[in-house]
Amino acid sequence: MDAFNQRLNAHFEAWLGPRDKRVRGMLLLDGYLPTLALTLGYLLVVWMGPRYMKHRQPYSCRGAMMLYNLGITILSFGMFSELVAAVWPGDYHFYCQSTHGPQEVDKKIINILWWYYFSKLLEFMDTFFFILRKNNHQVTFLHVYHHISMLNIWWFVMNWIPCGHSFFGPTLNCFVHVVMYSYYGLSAIPAMRPYLWWKKHITQLQLIQFGLTVFHALCAVVWPCGFSLGWLYFQISYMVSLVIFFLNFYTQTYKKHKASQKKDHQSGSTAFKNGHAKADPAAALKKRRVD
Repeated sequence: MDAFNQRLNAHFEAWLGPRDKRVRGMLLLDGYLPTLALTLGYLLVVWMGPRYMKHRQPYSCRGAMMLYNLGITILSFGMFSELVAAVWPGDYHFYCQSTHGPQEVDKKIINILWWYYFSKLLEFMDTFFFILRKNNHQVTFLHVYHHISMLNIWWFVMNWIPCGHSFFGPTLNCFVHVVMYSYYGLSAIPAMRPYLWWKKHITQLQLIQFGLTVFHALCAVVWPCGFSLGWLYFQISYMVSLVIFFLNFYTQTYKKHKASQKKDHQSGSTAFKNGHAKADPAAALKKRRVD
């Protein structure tokens, strides 16, 4: 295993240049093999899980989900607060910041972003809860793509660009996750559901996040400071892919459903006059989640 890890590392360094020595010894970062194995294990659960649950009753998981969502909310808020506290007074430049800024600030950012990378592994639990509750319609291509890509991309980020201009996307994402996971944590409490009005706006907030991250990356392209242009172009491309997928999700989930409701309401009035009651179209909308 060690030999295979070393060959992988040598291949990546020949392709991307030398790794950042400041992350050596940090959990899961010395070699790519653990991250790859965890990814393949996740995909195996995605494939086998629904088959295992097919003839079984769904699990409630309410208590576990409340604790999980509360935990991710607290972790996300902690990372967001720490990133802001480290960057705001730390002489980090918004338009472009190299990976070799003030030493103490860089060290803080690296430690926080390791937790951010690790949180992408913890978030695999989203999918596992869907499978255990037999909500397989929520395990979409976008859901799986987003989860596995984030974990793997951030292994590379942590090994090559673990601080500097990399701080901005995670800062926004942590804020979005505070809003999102607090919503899903509260929605596990039936008495709270009538008061949760911001589900639709979570996807809008995510799209704003992607747009701001692209803008921030473009700033470093226009006003370079030594931060890797290759990484910036990759980040922009990845964010554009998320914008496309999330816009499609938003359109399918909200825009088309709203148009369908309006059409059903108009035709429903006629049907009621003819003595036939129509089913509530809102009940036909499956609960969908993207993160």
